[in-house]
Amino acid sequence: MSSVTSATIVGAGIAGLTAALALAQKGITAHILEQAPAFEEVGAGLQLSPNASRILDDLGLIDRLSARWSEPDHILLSSGSSLAPLASVPAGGDARTRWGAPYGVLHRAALQAVLVDAVRREPLCTVTTGRRIETAEQARAIAPADILVAADGVWSRLRQAVPGALLARYSGTVAWRFLVPYGLAPPFLNPRTVTAFLGPQAHLVAYPLAESQAFNIVAIHQLAEAPPEGWSRQGDAMARKRLLDAFSGWHAGIRRLLNDAQEPLMWPLFECPDGAWTNGRETVLIGDAAHAMTPFAAQGAAMAIEDAALLAHVLADGTDSAQALRRFETTRRERVARVRSRGAFNRFAYHARGPIALGRNLVLALRGPQSLAADLDWLYGYRTPR
Repeated sequence: MSSVTSATIVGAGIAGLTAALALAQKGITAHILEQAPAFEEVGAGLQLSPNASRILDDLGLIDRLSARWSEPDHILLSSGSSLAPLASVPAGGDARTRWGAPYGVLHRAALQAVLVDAVRREPLCTVTTGRRIETAEQARAIAPADILVAADGVWSRLRQAVPGALLARYSGTVAWRFLVPYGLAPPFLNPRTVTAFLGPQAHLVAYPLAESQAFNIVAIHQLAEAPPEGWSRQGDAMARKRLLDAFSGWHAGIRRLLNDAQEPLMWPLFECPDGAWTNGRETVLIGDAAHAMTPFAAQGAAMAIEDAALLAHVLADGTDSAQALRRFETTRRERVARVRSRGAFNRFAYHARGPIALGRNLVLALRGPQSLAADLDWLYGYRTPR
């Protein structure tokens, strides 16, 4: 019997909602506190790799998700200047066979809707909206519990409750996100693939969103100076110019895609340094609140989902909460560090230029699809202890 019977979760994003369901599956009640007055469609597309979808399947959500996502046949790397394919990793049915779970792409709002519906159906879960939480004491006063879970994102207010937790910092990159309806999409966008177009100091990712009948486009480029406070999320004329400048020399079709983008949203990318995630007693940070990372490995949502599953596992194993949280932090820190390293490698490889880019292309040309898939076994084949 676990010594933990209840948890208060601050934040109803992917991390918080998944944590509530995972805890409830272990018989632990979960009360979510969310600052928004209602759940709204926010964000853009996301990729759910098998290490994440496997957990969502264990929570009984895969059928509802499968009805709303696409399972691309391949993950493709292509040249941003010529559009020529550089490498391909099998997905689709191959992902289910090799890694035991699907690789799906969908709108973030679709995943949130499925999670919210499941939480509302779960008797051990409750949600209070419209409550902005600034301190751990405030959260405990509203919803007393054995454990306080801070799932309040990259700008977490509850980091102050964890000595040694570090503030988010600008990563030196910005992401532009927008949708292109299928009917208006250029022919080089393939509705059966996740495609990353690579170029010097920038890359662009495109994949289909079935429910939106549109491609999700994410254009990421390096920008040394941190964006000034108050930058519009739609970006001003200077920001749009910097975007196009970053993709100068790219294929004309991609430049046209960026130039014609309708209401693109600009997101400066922030990451959390490797600080503490728990106060060693009853408070723990998960998801972006603990380890926000840049999207170069497309693992931000997956790491939040893995956090939720492991947290529920360690809290339900009968040990005291302090020991359980230390175990959670130790186990997750090793895994997250490896994923961060993969993201750093991808950033270097994706944004390479000159002779390094030529060497990258040569190496990729010599690697077959199954060989490249094997390189991802540690990532996509990972199974969180249950």
